[in-house]
Amino acid sequence: MFSSLMMNTWITASVVAVIAGITGFFAVLRGSTFAAHAIPNGAFAGAAGAGLLGLNVIWGLAVFAIAGAVGIGALGRKARHDVVTALVLVLMLGLGALFVSFSTEYAEETYSLLFGEVYGVNPNVVLPVIGLGIVAALAIGVAFRPLMLTSALPDVADARGVSTRRTELYFLIVMALATSMTVPVVGALLMFGLMIGPAAAARAVTARPGAALALSVALALATVWVSIALSYQTNWPLGFFVGIAGGIFYLLGQAARAVIPRRVPHPAAS
Repeated sequence: MFSSLMMNTWITASVVAVIAGITGFFAVLRGSTFAAHAIPNGAFAGAAGAGLLGLNVIWGLAVFAIAGAVGIGALGRKARHDVVTALVLVLMLGLGALFVSFSTEYAEETYSLLFGEVYGVNPNVVLPVIGLGIVAALAIGVAFRPLMLTSALPDVADARGVSTRRTELYFLIVMALATSMTVPVVGALLMFGLMIGPAAAARAVTARPGAALALSVALALATVWVSIALSYQTNWPLGFFVGIAGGIFYLLGQAARAVIPRRVPHPAAS
């Protein structure tokens, strides 16, 4: 489980978990969970196209994920991305089906991209994943305050000259970068479980943004580490354990929320 081949999986999965925890926190806070589901599934078409051309699947994922994010952000109405998100998802899945049909040796690679692969990540993927992770983390750090303001108080943000539309497009592109990193590790179909499950559980436990963000990252790391170990031992898909862990963490967060009341600031404190 800790062989040299598996070390690539542990490294990339840890990087993925940190970025998924950060972006997932804002996806839950902003109500962008459908986009977090649609972008990775649509980006699968990019991976299929890159594989058909003999290119690194990471770059195919990145191109299609960013294209999908730009399409959703540019064409969607304010606070109503559901219709455009669905249309972008259907379009990219159709392209993915076309690309896959052109290949004669796609079954194993397609399965790993959809459901994740635990038995060692391709060494060619490690450095691009780390690079995209650094870019995504820096992008979130640079825009942290505008993201928080437009997420919690969009009307106040507009009054202060912070464009909610441009900030939403910016965040969708960052989420697309996170998607590009995550798919080769946990798979396209269940990667949003890693992004949404820990973040939703963290938001249920605490209302403080800093604490919720840190807890989201910690739960995402716990999710991938436990999932890798269980997948290695059982030979079951990694995405299955990621999805189950996300659901369990969310239920535990809701139970903690019911048992431990969150402190609400006194009106005079504002």
